[in-house]
Amino acid sequence: MKKLPICILGLLMFVVFSLSAQNAQDVVIPIPNSVVTSSDSVVLFNKFVSISEDGAPDVAKYLKQELEVSYLLEVRKLSKIKRHNMAEFWGTEISIVVDDDSSIASEGYVLGIDDDIKIIASTQTGAFYGVQTLFQLMKAGERNNGFVLSSQKIEDAPRFSWRSYMLDESRYFLGEEQVYRLLDAMAALKLNVFHWHLTDDAGWRLEIKKYPKLTEVGSKRIDTEIGTWGSNKTSGVPHEGFYTQKQVKKILKYAKDRHIKVVPEIEMPGHASAAIASYPWLGTKNVEIDVPVKFGKHYHIYDVIDPRVQEFMKDVVSEVIELFDADVIHIGGDEVRFNHWEEDDDMVAHKKKMNYSSFMDIQIEFTNDMSRYIEEQGCSMMGWNEILGKNLHTDDNIKFAETSTKVAPNVIVQFWKGDLKDLSAAAKQGYRLVNSYHRSTYLDYSHSVIPLEKAYAFDPIPAGLDKEYHSNIIGFGSQMWREWAPTVKHVQAQTFPRIAAYSEVGWSSLENKNYDSFLLRLAPIIKRWREYGINVYHKY
Repeated sequence: MKKLPICILGLLMFVVFSLSAQNAQDVVIPIPNSVVTSSDSVVLFNKFVSISEDGAPDVAKYLKQELEVSYLLEVRKLSKIKRHNMAEFWGTEISIVVDDDSSIASEGYVLGIDDDIKIIASTQTGAFYGVQTLFQLMKAGERNNGFVLSSQKIEDAPRFSWRSYMLDESRYFLGEEQVYRLLDAMAALKLNVFHWHLTDDAGWRLEIKKYPKLTEVGSKRIDTEIGTWGSNKTSGVPHEGFYTQKQVKKILKYAKDRHIKVVPEIEMPGHASAAIASYPWLGTKNVEIDVPVKFGKHYHIYDVIDPRVQEFMKDVVSEVIELFDADVIHIGGDEVRFNHWEEDDDMVAHKKKMNYSSFMDIQIEFTNDMSRYIEEQGCSMMGWNEILGKNLHTDDNIKFAETSTKVAPNVIVQFWKGDLKDLSAAAKQGYRLVNSYHRSTYLDYSHSVIPLEKAYAFDPIPAGLDKEYHSNIIGFGSQMWREWAPTVKHVQAQTFPRIAAYSEVGWSSLENKNYDSFLLRLAPIIKRWREYGINVYHKY
């Protein structure tokens, strides 16, 4: 049989591969800022890949591991093999360059694909995101004999610096392995903040060595409400679970390797029933209670003017900051019910002594004290927007007056409920804000309430906010509350595929966003998720 000339064989390979190779704007989520394509050539990964790095050893190590484990490619140093010699396999070189003096944004990157592949960034984080884009292109160009990529140059950077996914584990403990899977999904989609809701009325999920009863008692409940709010139905099954500090350190290392900041949330002064069940003296009533079986807002809250309680909260915060090596700690601050404070003689006397107009002023006093303490630890405090001092819960029938004090300007405010004009007002006052408006970002809401298209259309910048204040909106959060999502399958069905829409909300420029294009790019990603065993919601 007569052999085809090498040049003809190479041409045929080029034609076949070019027909199936993909460009970034056709397959990547979140869609990059700029993609310049060329039909001149494609890059064929055959068997061998070499990696060179300049200033990005951790990213190169991660890339090598993923190429070998997930893509079954052999990574090794290769001498240049003459590429006209078709009898031998050639290797493709991937080079990663981190240039501190580069004009590229801190999380941005430039990815060039031609004969070889080059990723340039000003930080390792930017280089890591360039790798994530490369992985998506490889998956889209996967063939029986390797990976086929179109020649292209991608210049990319995020719209917002805070792109978060929140997991509530107070209601139901999920566990270490599932957290790893969520972190992998976040990294692939360039989400960079894992907001970890670890304490609430329903359970305390974090080991605190100075106060062991928090997990000995507070991590367990005898039963759980099921169905919906006020159903009066329970599962009849006890629930428990918590993370040891050793487990947390492993998870933090895993997140750091994927350039994800972990922000722990330790609720105070409300949503404190699990802690008070552990140490009754923490509450104003100083009575023994059980970890609640029912979900919702509970009356038991911390006695924040008691020096012993103040010491407890600062001890906990200090231990958490040290464990997490945190630069942000979330204290909650939401849905505080003041009934027990109103019934406490010491609280009433303190309100009168300070000439406060509202018990909310006592909460703001406490919030500012905690903010100062947290700042002294080299950390920033974050809280839900109730910390600004406005009553968002008129259904509680609590006594409430306008506050006479203001929360410190150094806090990060996570806006979840209320009039969006209040969000704009806070931005104008100089607060750093994360927009997590519940009607657009709460993953516990049904897919009929927040369908995929509505999630995709969310803009963290509120309409009408003057451009000079846009920088005070540092990003967005998507929240997976767990009252009615007890299992892994529930969490996945509520999260996927909406998490992909939120990734584009946080990363992509408004002019590049297009829902029809997003759906086309989403389809192969959903296919891969399902291959990985993820329970993806399918009616969208």
